[in-house]
Amino acid sequence: MAKKRGESGLSLIVGVRKPSSMSSHDVVNRCRRIFGERRVGHTGTLDPLAAGVLPVCVGPATRLDAYMTGHDKLYTVDVRFGSATDTDDCTGEVLKTGEIYDDLRDEGFASCFISSLVGPHRQMPPLYSAIKVDGRKACDEARKGNIIKLEPRDIEVYSAKLVALENGEDGSLVWRIAFHVSKGTYIRSLARDMGVTLGCPAHMSALLRTKAGSISLDDCVSLETLEEIGVRAALDPVTVLGYRFAFLDEALMRAVSNGNALRAHEVKLCERRNLGLEASLCACTSGVRESCEEPADGELVSMLYQNRLVSLNEYDGASARYKCKCNFQTGVIRGADL
Repeated sequence: MAKKRGESGLSLIVGVRKPSSMSSHDVVNRCRRIFGERRVGHTGTLDPLAAGVLPVCVGPATRLDAYMTGHDKLYTVDVRFGSATDTDDCTGEVLKTGEIYDDLRDEGFASCFISSLVGPHRQMPPLYSAIKVDGRKACDEARKGNIIKLEPRDIEVYSAKLVALENGEDGSLVWRIAFHVSKGTYIRSLARDMGVTLGCPAHMSALLRTKAGSISLDDCVSLETLEEIGVRAALDPVTVLGYRFAFLDEALMRAVSNGNALRAHEVKLCERRNLGLEASLCACTSGVRESCEEPADGELVSMLYQNRLVSLNEYDGASARYKCKCNFQTGVIRGADL
């Protein structure tokens, strides 16, 4: 069957190191040109100001989007004190200024306060955000001068640590903080709320996402490098998803491709072995072992055939079968992690 226009025949996941000042949509368009594929999507928007980890799915692998969103994330953020803005970051209009008092310049005070942020919070999203209310984006309405009523959301800060405290010669003050947060957390809102709590207006002046789910900065490449190496930048979807997995024979592959469920006794669940550095570097050591633990009801499993991800199946305990949730006519490339 001939490929449709704009379809490359590729199916893969790449990690892009998004530069600051470029929108996530701009990155997607660049990837479309690089791979000659119209079906490209990212799995978690970064504001144009922000840089760092942006997972991108290409071709049929875009169907993995639903399984790659909602993960916790790691960030390094610069919080600048002395002014608050309408966007809660340095791209907005200054709404309020205030004096930076001496305690804020003390590393001990800063470290203690930042540690106190760990735990669950009710967070109000920024006015300029992509959240939709009645089908309208808050940021689009804000630019028109319309105010949409946003509701606070439950988020959690898993860890927070002061990385650096920088006093500028002009009297400015920046706290650089490493955050590990739950899905749905707005770092801009954390910066804004810190200023409110401390009695000194603050906003986010820089942001770097260092990890999204299982994808870290070390897994990502720049767009320039992606131009050069293309498919060789592919990440292993099995590792990215983190599910247990099974290797299919030809008969099981035919069943999966037709969307049929697989009987439990036909599937041998496998998992990664936890290897030390020395063992992992040994060519004679396999990084995969058969899993001893029985499947849990509702557990998702990655199905592999000829070293590609061909299906995600959910275990149904009542019928003792793995039911197809998402299959790929073009299997997702496993990249270098073979």
